[in-house]
Amino acid sequence: MIQKSYKIVTNEGLHARPSSQLVAAVTPFAADVKLIYKDKEVNLKSIMGVMALGIAVGAEITIVADGTDEAAVMAKVDEVITTEGIGQ
Repeated sequence: MIQKSYKIVTNEGLHARPSSQLVAAVTPFAADVKLIYKDKEVNLKSIMGVMALGIAVGAEITIVADGTDEAAVMAKVDEVITTEGIGQ
């Protein structure tokens, strides 16, 4: 299991576009990927789950990956979050 925390910096928070980018990035991987925010945990492969959290700018989130390709999926999450300006 690998986990990493991020601070959301995009002005709109984790709204539809960045949420869909993250979901699309992790869906091809076999590992289970969870997003944790305010003690709530959702499947990062579910756009509805991510959007339901209402993550605003400045929020701290944690991504947890567990599975055979967990390192690869976390590298992809890190790439999308940093290159798309979603978080740091």
